[in-house]
Amino acid sequence: MKARLHDQGRGFTLLELMVALALLAVIVAAIYSSWYSIVKGAAVARKAAATGQRTRMAMRAVQDALLSACMYSQNQEYYTFVVSADGDYSSLSFTAHLPGTFLRSRKFGGAEIRRVNFTIENGPDAKKELVLRQNVLLMDPDKDEMENPLVLASDVNQFIVEFIDPNTGDWTSEWDNTNQLPKKVRVTLTLGDKFSDRPQESMVGTVALPAQPVQGVWQMPNGPIGPGPQPPGPQPARPQPGPTPGGSQ
Repeated sequence: MKARLHDQGRGFTLLELMVALALLAVIVAAIYSSWYSIVKGAAVARKAAATGQRTRMAMRAVQDALLSACMYSQNQEYYTFVVSADGDYSSLSFTAHLPGTFLRSRKFGGAEIRRVNFTIENGPDAKKELVLRQNVLLMDPDKDEMENPLVLASDVNQFIVEFIDPNTGDWTSEWDNTNQLPKKVRVTLTLGDKFSDRPQESMVGTVALPAQPVQGVWQMPNGPIGPGPQPPGPQPARPQPGPTPGGSQ
């Protein structure tokens, strides 16, 4: 009897299949974890960039308005510089001679002297918003401006407006001289929830106001209207009266 040789092919056992599947699962999990980290990091970076851009735009609007601030002592009721502070949130209201490039200038038909109001209000999601309202001088804000103000920034954590105390030289958020313009203003704006792990963006800007109140005597001089003092030096000779018509030569 002849022995028959059989070539027997060796297959995979159940244990080997389970190990292979486990290794595949580990590799897939590692790839997914890396991909998720990249996606999450990109989203955080985009959010941080957007928050930074909003902070810069809002700060630029406040600074441009402050640089355009004006005041006339003859009409104090229209040119008051009003500030109120409540913890980390301030409100700011003053009159400014705004350029044509300022926000919503086209809405006011070329009226450059407007009153601007920066306030902190609750947004739709109960988070704080920095809003801007404007109105033409001598006129009240219209209904659209009151109901639909311009939202400069959302998720505001801080909006602090400070001034130099003339007595101590320190920064303070109190400004009681509503009939005067401060010489220097410091604004702190922080966006982002301080109780979450989301990125926050903070910016501090200092503005030196170039304008000073225009005194009443400069607006409406009380002196008589006429030629002022003559400059020193020889004066031109006055013309002599000529001969009277019909008279002797």
